[in-house]
Amino acid sequence: MTGNADDLTALVLTSISDAIGVEEDEIRMDSTLIDELGAESIDMLDVMFRIHRDSGVDISVNDVAAMLQGGIPDDEFGDEDEVVTEVGLAHLEKVLPQFDRSQLNGRPLRGEQVLGLVTVGNLVDLVHLLAARQQVEQPAEAGAAQ
Repeated sequence: MTGNADDLTALVLTSISDAIGVEEDEIRMDSTLIDELGAESIDMLDVMFRIHRDSGVDISVNDVAAMLQGGIPDDEFGDEDEVVTEVGLAHLEKVLPQFDRSQLNGRPLRGEQVLGLVTVGNLVDLVHLLAARQQVEQPAEAGAAQ
């Protein structure tokens, strides 16, 4: 696994650059991966694969979904029309510091739009969180194996 936080951040940026085909100097922490950098779902899988391959950090679509939905049941996060509810919006404001629901101008946020809110910084933070979790879990697993 990559040694320090700066190395891990650089690895995530390189993974994004290589997978999406944008120059690293065009990537800002507040750039949204889908809407601004043009990533498609297959690109996101490629980014996650590269991060795992090059750092050992296990990251999946489920990890991103868990961050975005935060364990809130589907029927509480969104309504029957797949519009994010008040509960969902409040959670998104907590986990996506850049998200400001007032910018919706009264329009509903649809479920399929949520992934488009994720920024490079959000992904970097998630990778750091997962790496820290794995470092805690790995010594525990090694001790249990003995």
